[in-house]
Amino acid sequence: MSTASASSAFTTASTRVPERARRAGWLALGLWLAAGAPAPAELVVLTGGEVLKVSGYEVTGERVRLALATGGELVLPLLRVERIVEDEIVDETPVPEPVAESPFTLGFIPGQAFAVPRFAAEIAAAAARHDLNPRLLAAVVSAESAFDPRAVSRKGARGLMQLMPATAARFGVAARELFEPERNLEAGARYLRWLIDRYDGALHLALAAYNAGEGTVDRYRGVPPYRETRRYVLRIYELFGVTPAPR
Repeated sequence: MSTASASSAFTTASTRVPERARRAGWLALGLWLAAGAPAPAELVVLTGGEVLKVSGYEVTGERVRLALATGGELVLPLLRVERIVEDEIVDETPVPEPVAESPFTLGFIPGQAFAVPRFAAEIAAAAARHDLNPRLLAAVVSAESAFDPRAVSRKGARGLMQLMPATAARFGVAARELFEPERNLEAGARYLRWLIDRYDGALHLALAAYNAGEGTVDRYRGVPPYRETRRYVLRIYELFGVTPAPR
């Protein structure tokens, strides 16, 4: 990927979700359920490894309200939630590993040029500390938050690298620090490096785990067949400048 194409690729829509929109979404879900229509299911992965199937959820501050697929509701601290992923199997075909259009490395390269709209120095510093290619780290930031340090997803993920508070805590960053760019990048870069090492440099598995959690990747023994996760992996390939291997 050239510098010019990288600059244009690193421009996406913000993921910030207003409180009014979140509440409207919960109300719409309630009306859908009351009408007897099937709601899209999602899986809530807790920090202890337990998995709950839900028909909806609402994050309010540091708590999450879950509408259980079996009926009833459950309110939990957001710190208990490791991931919320779509329970939508769309394709069992394995997602291929990436093939570089030109040689690339996952590790840090001093002085490597990369074009981003914001936080270039902070991304480069975090990449250097955790031996990551800064273009890869920038690609994740672009896909996750479009470089908005105040971004908040409907699932409760926060900041530049869209970290759940529970994930950030695993890597030494408190929930209250997730809107600080340097601290968010620190936790996210540590997590990404940990995943790359865990999967022996298999980028497609590390990216899938960043999106859906390592437990999900392990359960499927590869990229899980979820539309969201598969699109995410391919999006990072595009931003990073690699293509899937031919099938």
